[in-house]
Amino acid sequence: MSGHDSKYFSTTKKGEIPELKEELNSQYKDKRKDAVKKVIAAMTVGKDVSSLFTDVVNCMQTENLELKKLVYLYLINYAKSQPDLAILAVNTFVKDSQDPNPLIRALAVRTMGCIRVDKITEYLCDPLQRCLKDDDPYVRKTAAICVAKLYDINAELVEDRGFLDILKDLISDNNPMVVANAVAALAEIQETSSQSIFEITSHTLSKLLTALNECTEWGQVFILDALSRYKASDAREAEDIVERVTPRLQHANCAVVLSAVKMILLQMELITSTDVIRNLCKKMAPPLVTLLSAEPEIQYVALRNINLIVQKRPTILAHEIKVFFCKYNDPIYVKMEKLEIMIKLASDRNIDQVLLEFKEYATEVDVDFVRRGVRAIGRCAIKLERAAERCISVLLELIKIKVNYVVQEAIIVIKDIFRRYPNTYESIIATLCESLDTLDEPEAKASMIWIIGEYAERIDNADELLESFLETFPEEPALVQLQLLTATVKLFLKKPTEGPQQMIQAVLNNATMETDNPDLRDRAYIYWRLLSTDPEAAKDVVLAEKPVINDDSNQLDPSLLDELLTNIATLSSVYHKIPDTFISRAKSAATRPEDDDYAEGGETAYSETPSHAVDGTSASPSNISHAETKLQEATAEISAPVPDLLGDLIGIDNTIVPIDQPTTPTEPPLPVLLPASTGQGLQISAHLTRQNGQIYYAIMFENNTQGVLDGFMIQFNKNTFGLAAAGPLQVPSLQPGSSVRTLLPMVLFQNASPDPPSTLLQVAVKNNQQPVWYFSDKISLHVFFAEDGRMERATFLETWKSLPDTNEVGKDLPNSIINNVDATIEHLAASNIFFVAKRRNANKDLLYLSAKIPRGIPFLIELTCVLGVVGVKCAVKTPNPEMAALFFEAMETLLK
Repeated sequence: MSGHDSKYFSTTKKGEIPELKEELNSQYKDKRKDAVKKVIAAMTVGKDVSSLFTDVVNCMQTENLELKKLVYLYLINYAKSQPDLAILAVNTFVKDSQDPNPLIRALAVRTMGCIRVDKITEYLCDPLQRCLKDDDPYVRKTAAICVAKLYDINAELVEDRGFLDILKDLISDNNPMVVANAVAALAEIQETSSQSIFEITSHTLSKLLTALNECTEWGQVFILDALSRYKASDAREAEDIVERVTPRLQHANCAVVLSAVKMILLQMELITSTDVIRNLCKKMAPPLVTLLSAEPEIQYVALRNINLIVQKRPTILAHEIKVFFCKYNDPIYVKMEKLEIMIKLASDRNIDQVLLEFKEYATEVDVDFVRRGVRAIGRCAIKLERAAERCISVLLELIKIKVNYVVQEAIIVIKDIFRRYPNTYESIIATLCESLDTLDEPEAKASMIWIIGEYAERIDNADELLESFLETFPEEPALVQLQLLTATVKLFLKKPTEGPQQMIQAVLNNATMETDNPDLRDRAYIYWRLLSTDPEAAKDVVLAEKPVINDDSNQLDPSLLDELLTNIATLSSVYHKIPDTFISRAKSAATRPEDDDYAEGGETAYSETPSHAVDGTSASPSNISHAETKLQEATAEISAPVPDLLGDLIGIDNTIVPIDQPTTPTEPPLPVLLPASTGQGLQISAHLTRQNGQIYYAIMFENNTQGVLDGFMIQFNKNTFGLAAAGPLQVPSLQPGSSVRTLLPMVLFQNASPDPPSTLLQVAVKNNQQPVWYFSDKISLHVFFAEDGRMERATFLETWKSLPDTNEVGKDLPNSIINNVDATIEHLAASNIFFVAKRRNANKDLLYLSAKIPRGIPFLIELTCVLGVVGVKCAVKTPNPEMAALFFEAMETLLK
């Protein structure tokens, strides 16, 4: 639509559908065209105009290209819900695929490929075969992509009709865009196939390299990604390939640059000449530096990729460290990545520059960034032995500025430096001891206590210093208590005088009698036994020489790094995780799940029963297509098929569950999941609930049929929490017009899904008189909150600080409201979300709460609100941040 077509969105007529119907059947072309535009506008804003399907399809018979495009757009949207009517359009598609105009031929075959309806698939084959051999390259390149779409719908058909062989022949096409699309289609098909579909030979290699120079930027990305999977036969061939790919480094598109870098890095593994490698490293530096002048989002993606590249080939950017210096207006996520890369590139030659920069960062206003800057100085000291003294001098200067969080972070990193270089820099301990009174963070306290204990013989008043910490021993976090215990034992072993002897007795008493922490208590008992039986053995254990720590700036395992380098310019290189850890790939050539799973079900399987889905369409595993979603994040491009969620509904362990004791009729109504109109008279209402620490599935059957229903069976598909029925029980007969409500006890982690966390709970119910009914329920996370999720304030703080900042997720809850703090605390406690602390900041109230789900996973919660005002800000920190979305849904439900 043109820029003047906004009027089609603003109609306020009554009886709009009948009027549109009349206009669509008008004898005037312009009126029909305007009517179709109005239909598309209504469809765009979410109105249901499917009732006009036949009338819109009749408008396909036109020479007007604009009108034809609009009708095709409508067809793609509604063909799935009107598969029988969609067949009416097939003849027009076939006719259009032979139109003299190549744009109409391409449009027809593209639209047929986008209509994911099995009944149309067989009609697509002949037009597609013709278009793959069309004289016009635009038609051929469109048809190439259509093969990949058809393969996703029916892989067997594509193989039988020989489309894969035609696609491979298109790699030799004389048009570069056709070659690029053929490569893209073959690569897509290979992703979902367990067979070897696309192999690059030396013959096709030359054709791809030739096409590389002439096709569009995204075509170049497809070809480069395909070439990166080719392994050269020798160093000479690898050099030739790199020489032809190197010009792509000058491309304006970031994705092309990163794909070219990936290709060159992989081929460099086979090149033996040091001169060639050195020249390639020099050539790759300027393009990577140029990426850092883009907008922050692209900078971040580039920096995540550069982080991997410098771990493998640090020489590429060894002379470019200045470009990673942080600018005042860089977003925090860019600054953090630059900091990591600077540590990796730091060397004896540039350490003075780097330290000056890090020292500057320590005076920034962002506390988290300051902490990371101070920690970076310590990591440089550990990495570079010859620069350690300079790093310590900078840390001491920072301690002298007396900023609390800077001092505490400096003490933490100095402790690590002492562990890396024992008996070398102990002269600075006196300076550290001057800051004892300012320490209030557990990690900083624990570090200082470790230093005092480790070097007790060199500190004259070590006992006094430790004693100052012992006064608050019972209130300290576990981290500090453990260090105090060990440091006091070290002090006693090094100075077995009366003072330390009294201290050790007090600490051991506290740690064994007054604590609930099993780690602390067990360690105290071990020390007590060692000291009372054999002090010399205690010395050998407690004062044993400790291994020095190593530089951790290159954290990735070499094999993982190599795997990630093959995925540069994809989402994998941003996450620093291999694709298999966050994408479920479905192999199309795998055995159909229903064939085996039905056979395993025995008598209780549903193998002979036709299945019906709640929406009226078939929901059997074989009919659920793998929709593919393409995510393009700045320079990352990766596609992930949506998993077949009902694929193994029948393959799980069959559990026949009848009703338990009926619940009282005063209980609240359950949400209807299978209405009687869909269930042929059977209505099912259900939801998950928690009672006395046990999870139940509250379910009600209502028989609105004329006959008796019996032999009820229920199954749960694989789900995030592995929910399954607890045991085999029998369901009694249900008379016509009667209903029964029951609680089904559930067990956890019996059939857990490997997919990302989801609230989806898919259920199948069967009885002797009806087919299998599938319906979906929604899991609410608060059902899983355990009764033992309460945390003490100290434990809450310690746990919060022990989790990395990346594990914190925040979200605004725009429809939530807190009118009364005490009432809200009481309401949340009923769902096992427990109050920890509260404070007031300006006119806002901040609540801190804790909860725990099975397997001991804690949720640390911060709620920020203005009392009586709609809108609550929620932040949660948990070891499993991927569960945050489920948590926020639960909180929105609880705070309504």
